[in-house]
Amino acid sequence: MMRSIAMLDLKAEFNVFADEIREAVDGVLTSQQFVGGPAVAALEKTMCERVGVADAVAVSSGTDALLCTMMALGIGAGDEVIVPTFTFFATAGSVWRLGARPVFVDIDPKTFNVDPRSIEAAITPKTKAIVAVHLFGQCAEMDAINSIAVEHGLKVIEDAAQAIGAKYHGRSACALGDVACLSFYPTKNLGGFGEGGMIMSNDRTFIDVARQLRNHGQSGTYIHERVGGNFRLDTMKAAILLVKQRHLDEFTERRRAHAAIYDAQLANSCVDTPQVGEHQEMVYHQYSILTDRRDALCDRLRERGVGCGVYYPLPLHLQPCFASLGYKKGSLPVAEDTCERIMSLPCHPMMNDSDVKFVVDCIDEFHGASTCSHEPRADTARSH
Repeated sequence: MMRSIAMLDLKAEFNVFADEIREAVDGVLTSQQFVGGPAVAALEKTMCERVGVADAVAVSSGTDALLCTMMALGIGAGDEVIVPTFTFFATAGSVWRLGARPVFVDIDPKTFNVDPRSIEAAITPKTKAIVAVHLFGQCAEMDAINSIAVEHGLKVIEDAAQAIGAKYHGRSACALGDVACLSFYPTKNLGGFGEGGMIMSNDRTFIDVARQLRNHGQSGTYIHERVGGNFRLDTMKAAILLVKQRHLDEFTERRRAHAAIYDAQLANSCVDTPQVGEHQEMVYHQYSILTDRRDALCDRLRERGVGCGVYYPLPLHLQPCFASLGYKKGSLPVAEDTCERIMSLPCHPMMNDSDVKFVVDCIDEFHGASTCSHEPRADTARSH
């Protein structure tokens, strides 16, 4: 029988804590408090303690976390928000939905995160905020980004949807900017049973506004100081996340162990492995490699029963819905090249060492005795 290694195995993961989940669900069913129950506040408190921030607002999705955050910051028509072009759509889509303009910037070719030099060049008098995405589980270069923001009087939003548990110079993701947004989408490192997200900040005044906006802008029962939305996180989902977060550190270490095997065994291969700075602690939401034969390699891996993915095949500045912004092919060349060469390998916590080695064997078998057609990236960062 052919071996099967999925990109993610949620069924196997569920078996680890099924009894705990069922107990938590039974508790919510017994209480019949499905909206605003005590598990929501408990999750907010637990996550604040985990990352070291003052307060949090649990919301309905990672996208709604971004949208509600920008609403609370007063971002709207005529404003500009700087966004990396190489990220999931929601980062820019939330800007667009408020009538503001996403200003796309290029990425660092080594880490795939936003290049601070591109940020500085994109600032105009209309700029209100910078979104720093911690892509694939590695933090953006926040010291440089925060310095630019302070100089120009801008807010920094951490899009930490893929980076719960990551650290930068010993500080946790979500505690590095003015405000941070998390996603609890099922595929995330801390994934829920359905959609979910969170807004986190040390600015309690901002959090008070975001909490009002979460519930239609209410300051009291049927008293609306603002126009918000229905951004509430269900109690059931919060209760399940409280269980799953207890396993997060263990699962993160498994991801890192798998990444270390990939790093070592692919070191002299025809693919480029992730580069991680010495001051970074990555959580490997994705283990993404670069290869000049991406599509053919993906096909071969799938033939051998190995899952793989492409995150992301088209940068945001070239998406059809943003054509009116005037970006053309060649506008942000690093991201464009990355989109043509990047692919992700399975690195989830339910894999074992032999699974990882099998993936490596499949990659080596694909390349055979061929010579790499590109120069490997400079070894300026450690691999894990």
